[in-house]
Amino acid sequence: MLLTVQELAQLLHIKAATLYAWAAQGKIPSLKLHGLLRFRQDEIDQWLETCRVTSQPAVSVPKKRRSQPPHNVDVLIERAKRAIYTERGETSIASPFRKEQ
Repeated sequence: MLLTVQELAQLLHIKAATLYAWAAQGKIPSLKLHGLLRFRQDEIDQWLETCRVTSQPAVSVPKKRRSQPPHNVDVLIERAKRAIYTERGETSIASPFRKEQ
């Protein structure tokens, strides 16, 4: 049985323009008879089966363990300095108080 664009659009609950685009892109099996776009019911049924999505059981992903925070404040300060200052002692962040040259 051949379906028209409007019939198939109603069956799939999509716009006719979407079917025209899919047919032009080769995303859906179609026929062109004397310039009219038609669809075979059995080909559409097979095509729909290829679009089926099977649900996968949820896989539990182990949570990353956070490294223990250092108890020493000096270690925290050193880490912050390394993150901001370059090797020459300059900051990698622009200062709002520094005059541009």
